[in-house]
Amino acid sequence: MDTKARAARIKLVVFDIDGVMTDGGLHYTDDGHELKTFNVQDGLGIVLMKRAGIEVAIITGRTSNVVSCRAKDLGIEHVFHGVGDKRTVAGKLLEQLGMHWSELAFMGDDLIDLKAMAQCGLAIAPANARPIVKERAHAVTEAAGGHGAVREAVEFILAAQGKLDAAFAPYLDPQ
Repeated sequence: MDTKARAARIKLVVFDIDGVMTDGGLHYTDDGHELKTFNVQDGLGIVLMKRAGIEVAIITGRTSNVVSCRAKDLGIEHVFHGVGDKRTVAGKLLEQLGMHWSELAFMGDDLIDLKAMAQCGLAIAPANARPIVKERAHAVTEAAGGHGAVREAVEFILAAQGKLDAAFAPYLDPQ
């Protein structure tokens, strides 16, 4: 099955954080607080996806209050921190939502993401993913994590489903 056909079936997109929604860098203040930089265009992409009726979730191996804050800003209800087995957590979420693996897109960049990516309907890797992850992905973005990779993936899925023009319409001048 080609990548566009896979994207056309997606009802849930799960994103990793470090290296996907961020550039993978970890920044700490002198008092030990963690800082992360998120791309605002990626954020709008997630909002567009949710408006188009596609569920969004975060499954991350690290635990971070910063991630919770970003998820809240974007209205992402399904957030899982400190996860070592992302495939199991994704499977439970699919079951809870009444969806199948073929309806899941998973975007990851490193070894911890591979089992979930191997089972999902559409596996996406950002340009900065580890080579072993990119080799196993159905699609690899041109943009790196934290630099528009999420937005690129979102727009690809929306286009494959014929929803991209409608998602953009409220922002365009009427003709």
